[in-house]
Amino acid sequence: MTLPDFAPRSLLYVPGSKTRALEKAAGLAADMLIIDLEDAVPADRKDEARAAMRAAVTAGFPGKRVAVRINGSGSAQQADDLAAIEGLALDAVVLPKVDAPADLDPARSLGLPLLAMIETPVAIYAARDIAADPAVTGLIAGLNDLAHELKLPDGADRGAMSHAIQAIVLAARAGGIWCFDGVYNAIDDAEGFAAEAAGGRRLGFDGKTLIHPSQVDPCNSAFAPTEREIAAAEALVAAATGGAQRHEGRMVEDMHVAAARALLARAGR
Repeated sequence: MTLPDFAPRSLLYVPGSKTRALEKAAGLAADMLIIDLEDAVPADRKDEARAAMRAAVTAGFPGKRVAVRINGSGSAQQADDLAAIEGLALDAVVLPKVDAPADLDPARSLGLPLLAMIETPVAIYAARDIAADPAVTGLIAGLNDLAHELKLPDGADRGAMSHAIQAIVLAARAGGIWCFDGVYNAIDDAEGFAAEAAGGRRLGFDGKTLIHPSQVDPCNSAFAPTEREIAAAEALVAAATGGAQRHEGRMVEDMHVAAARALLARAGR
């Protein structure tokens, strides 16, 4: 499946059961809205959430990519979720708890790009096969669930999951697809969020999933090229003559020039 030119930087979960949140989401700067039918919706409000989701998607979110997170394979709710999104003009479907390519099967008939959440140790080992599946356009690191599955005493310690996090990025890059960082739970900790988002970009993620509107703007900033990066890329492209060459005290090759051109294209989108 061919990817659009640019990956979304900010992917904001919006509870499908909260009509007001859906209305406000249209005015936010998030690159992608993920209308959530799974964890954010109580079991007794699933039908209400599906109806609100359909109404919101039908009304449209101009200028935004829109996805829906359905309940996972094997869930009693998934069949109703799939029926609810049938025929909607969505940019993607987010499928949680994908442990193997077979977990994607119920959603394949929709013909929509799938974003697979990697949330368990089993999924980490299967991430390469999941990323290679032609229906999948991206992986999402489900780090809250992963920390729970790993029995970490402090779920906020990303360092304890460093191998698993990098495995997700490696699998996505091997499969030629996108990868997105997990959510940051401390919604009042702006400094901590900024640090984690910047770290996610350094690890190679294309963007980050979010749980609160206040995280959208700092996320966009963290995953956007800085003025310094833009200036450096412009200088490199202007100086490039092809092949290996010395540039500003370092050796650069064609791949560095290609990366600089890609950065400038993203900055100017």
